[in-house]
Amino acid sequence: MAEVELPITYRGTVYPWQCDHMGHMNVMWYVGKFDEATWHVFASLGLTPSFLRQHDRGMAGVQQNISYKRELRAGDILAIRSGILEMREKVIRFFHEMRNEETDEISAVTVLTAVHMDTKTRKSSPFPKEILARGRQMIVEYDLGI
Repeated sequence: MAEVELPITYRGTVYPWQCDHMGHMNVMWYVGKFDEATWHVFASLGLTPSFLRQHDRGMAGVQQNISYKRELRAGDILAIRSGILEMREKVIRFFHEMRNEETDEISAVTVLTAVHMDTKTRKSSPFPKEILARGRQMIVEYDLGI
């Protein structure tokens, strides 16, 4: 199977204040950077901030698993690439791969599950058909290694 080129959904730098007492980027910053990438994944599906506001819709994370592979330190530059693993009527399962851009080593991988919801009723809601179809076209196979 040919390797799929995943889209870059985030680029950034590790700043000194993001590091813990051991000199590594603290886990809270991994989660934050993954979260920023998540909104780019949603936008690529058509779940843009304006769409969500105009249709009283939202996305709720229900599960996240992170595997830390290599430390990142102050000054490291990183990129996150993302892909969709599964798209169901109301649920999306996707992943982010964080790499050190200088060494090309994977620093961390996360798998997330999110539910599409109606923000007025606070209940899960089916994705619009066009978003569901787009998401299913974007599904990739990926060895999570976690």
